[in-house]
Amino acid sequence: MKIGISRTVLYKWKDEIIGDEAYQSMRKHERPSLTEERDALREEVNRLNQEIRRQQMEIDILKKAEEIIKKDPDISVNTLTNREKTQIADVLRDSYPLTELLRVLVLARSSFFYHRTALRSGDKYATVRIAMTEIFNGNYRCYGYRRLHAMLRHKGLRLSEKVVRRLMVEEQLVVSRSRRRRYSSYCGEIGPAPDNLLARDFKAAQPNQKWLTDITEFQLPAGKVWLSPVVDCFDGKVVSWSLSTRPDAELANTMLESAIGTLNAGDRPVIHSDRGGHYRWPGWLARVNAAGLIRSMSRKGCSPDNAACEGFFGRLKTEMYYGREWSNVTLENFMQHVDAYIRWYNERRIKLSLGAVSPEVYRRQLGITQ
Repeated sequence: MKIGISRTVLYKWKDEIIGDEAYQSMRKHERPSLTEERDALREEVNRLNQEIRRQQMEIDILKKAEEIIKKDPDISVNTLTNREKTQIADVLRDSYPLTELLRVLVLARSSFFYHRTALRSGDKYATVRIAMTEIFNGNYRCYGYRRLHAMLRHKGLRLSEKVVRRLMVEEQLVVSRSRRRRYSSYCGEIGPAPDNLLARDFKAAQPNQKWLTDITEFQLPAGKVWLSPVVDCFDGKVVSWSLSTRPDAELANTMLESAIGTLNAGDRPVIHSDRGGHYRWPGWLARVNAAGLIRSMSRKGCSPDNAACEGFFGRLKTEMYYGREWSNVTLENFMQHVDAYIRWYNERRIKLSLGAVSPEVYRRQLGITQ
């Protein structure tokens, strides 16, 4: 219906009634443009694709470790040597950028090209590298370059300690080091203490002259375990040991009885300990006196007076306890691990002071059958 009002007049009335503020407020709540939404989605897709690619790269690396190097399926990148990492990176270069591979493998670019050149040109130390890695992994990953050098000589592989040290660095054969607070069984002065007969002289001319004993503690997710050994100063052999989930008298007494059982007729070793309560209780004293042992004790709070026994604890914990995952290990299983380590320590672990042989081998060389 025509009412005689032009289009121009209508727009004028609209501007007067509504004004510009309404349009401005409407523009403030406008949705992002389709272009902005599309860009945001594209960025998210790219991020997810990169994450998938990174995870696939890690999977491929572990597969190649199992396939090429014959590593266990649950192997970690951190346990691979630089040489092994180079082999994997070289195989996967056609599938992934080298820079990304080296970043995931935690391998320096210079190390990659060094090992690749050695692999392609024929490494004169290839046999040595394999032997070193086998020795290192087969001995609780605890041998430094001097003992590795000695073990290689036993195998007929003769090279300088300097070369062994360099190859260890290249193969990432690193001995872990860690220290923890020592366990103390001191209960106060509950009786007279014997003199310190050893006076830090831990050398012995023959077995069963000087014995050392102490107690150490292992803290695990499943609980605590205590170890009580007797160490012979002659060669460092662990004569006897006991393990328990309680640091009671039975722990020390059982170990002592076992040690006494190894003595020959006429043997009367000095048995040196700290001032812990275990070594003052009636049961311990009765066993010591019955066997004719000679007691010796460190000064109060002076661990260097029993340094050789403390040294054994330090080696044990560094080599088989620290830096390992014990979350899923029961106390019983852990005690089996410690027992196995001590047997290895006596029978296979070489000591340079014994001519790079183990305590058991050293005794056999001397004709000692005990």
